[in-house]
Amino acid sequence: MIDIKTLASSSKGNCYHITDGSTPLLLECGIGFKEIRKALKFNTSSLAGCMVTHEHGDHTKGLKDVVKAGINVYMSPGTKEALNIDHHRIKPVEPKKQFQIGTWTILPFDVEHDVNEPVGYLLANQSGDKLLFATDTYYIRYKFKGLTHLLVEVNYSRDILDQNILEGTVPQMMRKRLIRSHFSLENFKEFLKANDLSKVEEIHLLHLSDSNSDEERFKREIQELTGKVVYIA
Repeated sequence: MIDIKTLASSSKGNCYHITDGSTPLLLECGIGFKEIRKALKFNTSSLAGCMVTHEHGDHTKGLKDVVKAGINVYMSPGTKEALNIDHHRIKPVEPKKQFQIGTWTILPFDVEHDVNEPVGYLLANQSGDKLLFATDTYYIRYKFKGLTHLLVEVNYSRDILDQNILEGTVPQMMRKRLIRSHFSLENFKEFLKANDLSKVEEIHLLHLSDSNSDEERFKREIQELTGKVVYIA
């Protein structure tokens, strides 16, 4: 049993709260810690840790206050270097080397984004649930077995992006960056087809673009493809 709560999911800020009933965690801290506390009804003392994927501000805005509150924050050595932060609560973790936080076994893995050593996380609990968390990546090279929950970015669709460029509402240079840094609907579908979804209970679509996405369409197409419950974060 995994409970997932979206606190923020956009280019303005990203933060998610997950718990297996024993060990609550934050995924990203891209909003102010005051907002995090308010969203969690000021019950943050039980948080066992925070996973950060990369250094961009919409994923790390609340970092300094999170560590001040006594919460360990986990990130790749490259992310720590890019943030130029030194604090005993910052815990560097290596891609493909698993570690433990309470009842979670966590495996960071490398992803594709235009930053210094970005990662995604595979989190498994003692009940056999497996949660995949990946955002700000245009591709995931790995296949995963036994996934039960997916929290994955689906930022844009190529046809919507191209139409926006044609109409002049999105600059051409944006396209080049997006296709090398963010997950498209089309790439996410290919990822889903390549993986075993037999145990999947929920799929959460994260970090949708304000202008280059369509919530209803994305939800409908992923539901039709997988037959699974789909949420827009």
